[in-house]
Amino acid sequence: MGDSGLLTKVLAVLLLLVAGALVFTVIKQRRQPERDYSNYEPRPISQRPDDKLGADEQSTIEVFGKFSRSVVHITSLETHRDRMTLDVTEIPQGTGSGFVWDQNGHVVTNFHVVRGGDRASVTLNDGSTYAATIVGTAPDKDIAVLRIDAPPTKLLPIPLGQSATLKVGQKVLAIGNPFGLDQTLTTGVISGLGREIKSITQRSIFDVIQTDASINPGNSGGPLLDSSGRLIGINTAIYSPSGANAGIGFAVPVDTINTIVPQLIKGGKIVRPGLGVNILSDQIAAQQKIDGVVVLGVAPGGAAEKAGIRGTQPTQGGWQLGDVIVKIDNVEVKRSSDLFRAIDAHKVGDEVELVLESDGQRRTVKVTLQPIP
Repeated sequence: MGDSGLLTKVLAVLLLLVAGALVFTVIKQRRQPERDYSNYEPRPISQRPDDKLGADEQSTIEVFGKFSRSVVHITSLETHRDRMTLDVTEIPQGTGSGFVWDQNGHVVTNFHVVRGGDRASVTLNDGSTYAATIVGTAPDKDIAVLRIDAPPTKLLPIPLGQSATLKVGQKVLAIGNPFGLDQTLTTGVISGLGREIKSITQRSIFDVIQTDASINPGNSGGPLLDSSGRLIGINTAIYSPSGANAGIGFAVPVDTINTIVPQLIKGGKIVRPGLGVNILSDQIAAQQKIDGVVVLGVAPGGAAEKAGIRGTQPTQGGWQLGDVIVKIDNVEVKRSSDLFRAIDAHKVGDEVELVLESDGQRRTVKVTLQPIP
């Protein structure tokens, strides 16, 4: 028992000695001689030749600096009256971006930005906010026109380009004002042309521009510019299941915008050309293995009826298939979008040539396009 107690004391002393040695070593290592910084010189800043930005960077900065003034923030509002107090309040329905069209106060944005509202507020780049009226909308093309009563000196229209002359690989700039605080800029290139996307009404928008410039939901309605600052499109959608940017953005082309906006300003709506027919859905036509667009019915006294186009008729045994449109102006028609694309290239009063198929026989008719609501 005595030997055991002595051994324990010896081990304790040894442990204390080892611990002391370790502490001394750590303290010694941490005690470093003070360095003399009296002659220290800071590292030189790396500079470009003549301290200038690159030509491409300078051009981008200049375009943004000038035309970001044209980009606005839009809040869509719905007027609501309380049934009990009869108090009127304005409830925000959505927000997005837009841009100045002219010095008369017209502002262009996406239809889905103002959808559900009966009025809006527009905030300019200087922070001033104006009540806006909705002049007109074109849901099929996701375009809307607003108007504000702002001094012309505050309104800088963006010069118009041409989407028909665009090239894949061309540099583009997307400007938006998603939060009403400041404009944002993203850059990229045109990734594709002639794309087709669906509008809110599920009608196809044709010749859409695809870009890899980041276009987030708050930037919808903002302008897509070329490297010279000309308007080439209106940023309208991103292709992503989550709604976040996935590197694929779309813009309605300026050629379409420049056709629709003047009509909305003038009459509050667009007058679309049409044949005066109802058609069978593409899905059912495909199930029946029919190539072309099946005419279900024709409007009485309309353009199609005047041209002798026949709709589908009921018979004792079922139905007699109507005329099938297989060509328009020598362009093959396989589905409804082929037909709509060709008609959209025309205006009311234009004459088009249709090739129709019925009972295995083909014939050609000419139709003068009529206005449709």
